Amino acid sequence: MELPCWCLLLLSCLESLSANNDFFTSIGQMTDLLYTEKDLVTSLKDYIRAEENKLEQVKRWADRLDSLTSTATQDPEGFLGHPVNAFKLMKRLNTEWGNLESLVLSDTTDGFISNLTIQRQYFPTEEDQTGAAKALLRLQDTYNLDANTISTGDLPGVKHKNRMTVEDCYELGKVAYAEADYYHTELWMAQALRQLEEGEESPLDKVTVLDYLSYAIYQQGDLKRALEYTKKLLQLDPEHQRANGNQKYFEFQLEKQEKQDETAEKETQQQDREKRDTTQKKKKKQSQKSLSLIPERKKYEMLCRGEGVRMTSRRQSRLFCRYYDNKHNPRFVLAPVKQQDEWDRPYIVRYIDIISEAEMDKIKQLAKPRLRRATVHDPQTGKLTTAHYRVSKSAWLTAYEDPVVEKINQRIEDLTGLEMDTAEELQVANYGVGGQYEPHFDFGRKDEPDAFKELGTGNRIATWLFYMSDVSAGGATVFPDVGASVGPQKGTAVFWYNLFASGEGDYSTRHAACPVLVGNKWVSNKWIHERGQEWRRPCGLSENE
Repeated sequence: MELPCWCLLLLSCLESLSANNDFFTSIGQMTDLLYTEKDLVTSLKDYIRAEENKLEQVKRWADRLDSLTSTATQDPEGFLGHPVNAFKLMKRLNTEWGNLESLVLSDTTDGFISNLTIQRQYFPTEEDQTGAAKALLRLQDTYNLDANTISTGDLPGVKHKNRMTVEDCYELGKVAYAEADYYHTELWMAQALRQLEEGEESPLDKVTVLDYLSYAIYQQGDLKRALEYTKKLLQLDPEHQRANGNQKYFEFQLEKQEKQDETAEKETQQQDREKRDTTQKKKKKQSQKSLSLIPERKKYEMLCRGEGVRMTSRRQSRLFCRYYDNKHNPRFVLAPVKQQDEWDRPYIVRYIDIISEAEMDKIKQLAKPRLRRATVHDPQTGKLTTAHYRVSKSAWLTAYEDPVVEKINQRIEDLTGLEMDTAEELQVANYGVGGQYEPHFDFGRKDEPDAFKELGTGNRIATWLFYMSDVSAGGATVFPDVGASVGPQKGTAVFWYNLFASGEGDYSTRHAACPVLVGNKWVSNKWIHERGQEWRRPCGLSENE
């Protein structure tokens, strides 16, 4: 069977996707899926029109024969006495009813089914759906969002608001349940129940949701609430076997727990009286240490929300913006660039309007067909591998494949004064649903001697990072150890040294890419290495210089 033109076009469009999976890790590649779905809808509508056309023909045939047979059966002999009527009866029964049978049996699904079959091989997988679901849970935690806010689509900076159905909330709860994440299971099953109680129509019933909800609460140790929801379930379905068993078990455990609590409370009261004086003396010291004892994960999430930025007004007053030509570099003497201090320790600078719209479009165009799941260096093997804490896709562009890439590399060299021949290729990254890169170092530590051994160019001395899109919400680059946050701003770039002049690693440069809450984040970066910088950045005399 010869494929129609649109099928051939579709195959060529999707060829680039066949080698890629992990759709959820790149918004840029997910946009292709929207066009795929649009094509499917067009094909489905063609099928519906074909079915409607077929039914219309059958209806006209039936209406015509209904009128004819009504007249004929009033005087059968007189009707057939006309030779034309007799001939037409023979013809209808011998030929036309056969044609009608063929029409009714004709399959109009061929075009739609062949289109669907072709496209299904490029559809997202179960892993993509689960990855997107986990991304929503990650965003919920990082940005302190309640389930109802996400379900109603009331996110900051959204242009295309969309609500989640009961089934959507239920599926999200099931993903959490499969991971034994009972905290999120409770949140999303409770949201599904809330929407059901508000009257939303759904094929799901409250019994199914309550079954998951009560068990998730039990797993978190709240027997009293687990029992309450189990009783609600039994009011709806008194014969529910598991719920009946759970009710007896919860009641027994609750009674046992109450007895243990009474005994423990008496013992605690006695101990409290003895320790009260000592505790009061320690309170002041503990409060002074509290900030430094905040776990890195919590500091990272706080900074992503815009909280915990540790820049004092005095330090802020020492940050400036300027026109910069890097010691009268010929390319910038007549047109210096705008440079802005972002942070003092570590020293981070931002270059404003440093890459043009046309250059950004070209970089994205070159990178998009090659985007693959982003990797990290495994400190044990020194090789690249994917990781759950880095959710994005990346591609590498060499200077010789397009003049724009070569021009950008030269610009970085002119502004930093560092050698680009030993730098890594330009890496382009597009972040997916809730795309992030959790806290990490760009340089190799002393316990990772083989981190960049295969490159033979030494450690990563510095990082240059272009922001190639604005992000409606989220997506900041944060430095948890020093409380710094740098927001994505299209057309700008930030630069910092990962190593001191002595070659020792600057541990204050540990940084992270916050999850993208709303928007599509494109960045490109250049990792600059030690070799070739001996005369451009001479070694310092002290370790932390």
